[in-house]
Amino acid sequence: MSVAAYRNTLRESDSPRHIERRLLAEAAARIEAFAPAFDGDSARTARLSILASGLREALVRNQSLWAALRLDLAEAGNGLAPALRAQLISISAWVDRQTTAALRGRDSVGPLVEVNRAIVDGLSARPAQPATEAQAAASVSLAT
Repeated sequence: MSVAAYRNTLRESDSPRHIERRLLAEAAARIEAFAPAFDGDSARTARLSILASGLREALVRNQSLWAALRLDLAEAGNGLAPALRAQLISISAWVDRQTTAALRGRDSVGPLVEVNRAIVDGLSARPAQPATEAQAAASVSLAT
């Protein structure tokens, strides 16, 4: 998936948060379909065969998604807090390294699924809503 395709997807009617959650969940599901066989067999030739049967495409798509996210996170106009952006960029770099190792048949893919699922869970959480002055006043008066 190219950066342009990612940005076009973001322009759809769903919120960017919902779209990112959906894309990461789909990527995790694709990889997870191959994870037991791939991670359960340490023989490089067996792993390369599993890669050829569809895992390679799933890994490359996930890697491309994370690259697009990394580019978006690095833009000055990104609204996330700088510390969170840095953490997500770091995760993206790890995904890139882990994917490269898996594509060579040298490392497992389960951790990639786990990371995607953790990010999906985080995106599924409702963002904290700022309290209005009336809500804040009500909570203070109820507490006293």
